[in-house]
Amino acid sequence: MSKIICSAAIRGAHKIVDMAEENFEAALKKYGPEQAVSFPNTAYFLPVIYSMLGAKVEKLGDMKDIFQECRKLLPALVSDHIWLPYLAPALDAGMATFFAEEMYESIRYLEQPEYYTKTEDPTGANIWLGAADDVIFRKRGVEFVDGTAPGFAAIMGSPADKEVASRIALELQEKNLYIFMHDHSNGIRMPEQLVKNNVQVGWNTRLVPFGDSYTTAVFAIGFACRVAMAFGGIKPGDYRGNLIYNKDRTFAFVMAFGPVSDEWYANAAGAINWGFPTISDYDIPEVLPTGICTYEHVVSNVPHEEIVQKAIEVRGLKVNIAKIDIPMAFGPAFEGERIRKDDLYMECGGGRTSGVEVLISKDMSEVTDGEVTLIGKDICDITQGQNLPIAILVEVAGREMQSDFEPILERQFHHLTNYIQGIMHIGQRNIMWVRIGKAAVEKGFSFKHIGKVLHGKLHQEFGAILDKVQVKIYTVQEKVEEVQELAKKVYAERDLRLGNMTDETEEIFYSCTLCQSFAPSHVCVITPERVGMCGAYNWLDGKASFQINPTGPNQPIQKGECTDPVMGDFAGINDFVNQASRGAVPAVSCYSLMNNPMTACGCFEAIAAMLPQCNGIMVVNRDYMGMTPSGMKFTSLAGMAGGGAQTPGFMGVSKHFLTSPKLFLAEGGLERVVWLPKMLKEELKDKLMARCEALGKPELYDMIADETVGTTEEEVLAFLKEKGHPALKMETVM
Repeated sequence: MSKIICSAAIRGAHKIVDMAEENFEAALKKYGPEQAVSFPNTAYFLPVIYSMLGAKVEKLGDMKDIFQECRKLLPALVSDHIWLPYLAPALDAGMATFFAEEMYESIRYLEQPEYYTKTEDPTGANIWLGAADDVIFRKRGVEFVDGTAPGFAAIMGSPADKEVASRIALELQEKNLYIFMHDHSNGIRMPEQLVKNNVQVGWNTRLVPFGDSYTTAVFAIGFACRVAMAFGGIKPGDYRGNLIYNKDRTFAFVMAFGPVSDEWYANAAGAINWGFPTISDYDIPEVLPTGICTYEHVVSNVPHEEIVQKAIEVRGLKVNIAKIDIPMAFGPAFEGERIRKDDLYMECGGGRTSGVEVLISKDMSEVTDGEVTLIGKDICDITQGQNLPIAILVEVAGREMQSDFEPILERQFHHLTNYIQGIMHIGQRNIMWVRIGKAAVEKGFSFKHIGKVLHGKLHQEFGAILDKVQVKIYTVQEKVEEVQELAKKVYAERDLRLGNMTDETEEIFYSCTLCQSFAPSHVCVITPERVGMCGAYNWLDGKASFQINPTGPNQPIQKGECTDPVMGDFAGINDFVNQASRGAVPAVSCYSLMNNPMTACGCFEAIAAMLPQCNGIMVVNRDYMGMTPSGMKFTSLAGMAGGGAQTPGFMGVSKHFLTSPKLFLAEGGLERVVWLPKMLKEELKDKLMARCEALGKPELYDMIADETVGTTEEEVLAFLKEKGHPALKMETVM
């Protein structure tokens, strides 16, 4: 490794550790060793330190031992008499850098609580978001699981030209990467450049302004460490497993703009530990031999127009981009883009006008591939603020196409339309809603572009079953109503097909191992009466997915002999799960929370947990931010239920499963449920009340407590006694 780089990295590490330790000593005198420290709303403590050392830094006094570890790691400053330092000392210096920066930033949260917004998007007064909390992390972790986000670019500094900065950000977005931004170059900061150029920044567009100093680079590394622990099953303190996991699975790199300081070199050396190389536009020494990183470690003097492609190449990331012939940018990075009132040109559906979207299969002779027809007014025919009704009818044909595949293909409309820059799509079926931004209209957006996207991407992703795709778009009220009537019949037939099925009527269930890349021992079992815990896959989807991709993550499971119908024990399922988890999970009871509960990676919609004092079960959804009667918030509960481990009494579930007759059958079913967040209870009200009626206990719905009743077991128990909840009379299962 270059002596210049090694020397600078070691110098920078010494400066950072000295600065952080001086800050620590001052805080210790001011607050005392018992003062609590943390990053907001996370169960991972200080994640780099926790993942590398297994140490839980919860109080200021806990930092003393970590600073001692930093001093052990720090090599001596490089002397002019030494020709070339080895790579290892520089890497150790980089690791000490991240430990020190993490402690420095946690003290910043203590002393300057308003320094960061602690939100998903910037506020009007502050652009710097700070470290991602567990709600944001787990929400975004799903994208790392399903491959829509293969990695991230950690940006240090910024190009001086806002147009160049915007172009680089856009190119990274189009590669589906997250962009984590830090520090400045000669006072110029990347997110500020983007905002000046009217580019929307925040987690929703994957342009994340972590902080305005180099020390916030540790937030990006902490995010990678949490990915390994939460989704990969890597244990805290298993530093080798964490580093290897990230090198092999998290395709990240550092992109540095402008002069590189000693502190930047120290952070770059730290990133190399994780296999993350540095690509710079500045004239700095290069480290071209391979070793820790997949390919080169440091590449410099890269022109701005080539820097993104060079970074992708050096990191070894394979990105497939479908070129769609539309004037706007296109890709998953725009899926979370919001079209706010000030940005809005017009909208369709969503209660503003009539709206519907549906996909149906037709005979080969009835479909002309690539034909996109618009009947009614287009964007160019209306003025700003003039809304239109819309119906999107996609007709497909293929030798392998079946009606069971229709909802799977139709489900793609939501994210594919959202992939268009400047377009926001919400909802599905006949409650869909499309908002068109002014910027998209300025670039020449037409409704036909939605058709081009759907045609191209459906062919690309489902070419095995599709031969032809044609799209018809209507903005005339009469035609929209015709499509709505057609769609209602189609929806009813689909729902009826699944609604008449039970676990007893089918001999084959389906697996989902989509998340095994992050939680190797996790196997989800999908049955007609148990939707996947992420809420995205039902039994028909699993069947169709297998037919579309026979080697994919959804495989058929012969359920075999039912050895316990109440527990949901099936010989075939246990054989499959044991094999698919490589022996890590020998058995699963499909209907039990306490006995061999189903594993999870971390993508569940909700978490079920036993409440011993109440002799009942609580379920909390991901969106609920408050405390639960278990004494833990969702983020802490997720650590108990995720990672591919079986923890009796804790289990990830989908919202839909809460209305299934097989819900917690072994523990007494819905009658065992004693607490739900109010938002979840109201969301499922109609279906829950229908289940209560079916059980012959219509009063049960009102017996289930929520946070307005209490957030401790004692408060909930008092309510249950008052209401006479049936769980209190059930056999104890703990």
